[in-house]
Amino acid sequence: MKSSLKILVTFLILQIVFGCSSKKENTKEVKQPIKEMTAAKILGNPEYLAISYGGYRAKSREVQPTISELKEDLKLMHAMGIRILRTYNVQPKLPHASNILEAISQLKKEDENFEMYVMLGAWIDCLNAWTGKVPNHEIESDQNEGEISRAVALANKYPDIVKVIAVGNEAMIKWATSYFVRPNVILKWVNHLQDLKKEGKLSKDLWITCSDDFASWGGGDPSYKVKELEDIIRAVDYVSMHTYAYHNSHYNPEFWKVPNHEKGLSDKEKIDQAMLRALNFAKTQYKDVSDYVKSIDSTKAIHIGETGWATVSSGHYGANGSRATDEYKQGLYYKHLRDWTNKEGISCFYFEAFDEQWKDAHNEKGSENHFGLFTLKGEAKYPIWDLVDKGIFKDLKRNGNSIIKTFKGDKEALMKDVLVPNTEYHR
Repeated sequence: MKSSLKILVTFLILQIVFGCSSKKENTKEVKQPIKEMTAAKILGNPEYLAISYGGYRAKSREVQPTISELKEDLKLMHAMGIRILRTYNVQPKLPHASNILEAISQLKKEDENFEMYVMLGAWIDCLNAWTGKVPNHEIESDQNEGEISRAVALANKYPDIVKVIAVGNEAMIKWATSYFVRPNVILKWVNHLQDLKKEGKLSKDLWITCSDDFASWGGGDPSYKVKELEDIIRAVDYVSMHTYAYHNSHYNPEFWKVPNHEKGLSDKEKIDQAMLRALNFAKTQYKDVSDYVKSIDSTKAIHIGETGWATVSSGHYGANGSRATDEYKQGLYYKHLRDWTNKEGISCFYFEAFDEQWKDAHNEKGSENHFGLFTLKGEAKYPIWDLVDKGIFKDLKRNGNSIIKTFKGDKEALMKDVLVPNTEYHR
């Protein structure tokens, strides 16, 4: 009897222990695998913020960022909520883009929650571009075929990461006098990539575009509105347009001028109003492109492949020019563009994540070196001071430096560099 009772008690205890253990196991949080994403799901999705990324830290692109350095940057961007990057070329001597893809691949293996995608650029040139000879804009460079082939190979090697191929960067705009090509060249390569998709040689979900100035997409000078452009619009999966109120503060400054009815405002109020006009400038260029594109193909989406604001300038945009340049104005522009594009379902590949000093290597204060949201040392500029406050960069570094705010977070010190827009100067 005692033996039977002992067995019963033991049985009951085991049931209770097993039941509790099972309950605990059932309530344990189960990690959901990252769902398969496509360009169609990513573009226009405010949960997948976009940015243009160059990881170069030296004064020459001959010094390539290491995989380790790229992983540093990728972790910083991921912490910001960035989920899709734009790169610019896949040239043999510049393995930057392929190294980014490898760095992302490694991070995904190290952390199942790491998620990042790429809009892979293939650089397109005309004959004699960058050679010292006179560029021939009627004939394309022999290098274009190899550039497209390399982009295809990378898209096939990393199909889980490469979601877009962009044929050319500002390759049709005529002010790109060193290298621009006629639209028929862009059309040729867009059609080639679309044919590879049809043949099963590229993923059917890979999107093809070209990334160019708003005018090249029919949003400006009527001379760009040619049949080949109409064919490109029909051929791409979406339109990637660029808009730069910053540069137009010098070249097309009517919107930048303080209007008479604002003359009585404080300096800060004048600056704040100018940045709202900069936002409206971008909105107007977007609408002009959209109106034209939709007249050709009403189904085509338009996203912003580039827009940005520099924080240092020794040239047209500094104190002796339009006075567009400082971190406060960059902060307002960044916020305005993100708010607008997120609300409207427009992807904005903001230019750019980090300062790069190779772009104007002989002029340290050249504006092209200072479009980043981070400095070369990894200091967070004013647009993302709030992210530092939230602690999202805790334990993350760049070049061995913890992420701190520029100006040591002193806004009063920052504002000393901030000037009212100027349009009355010698051009």
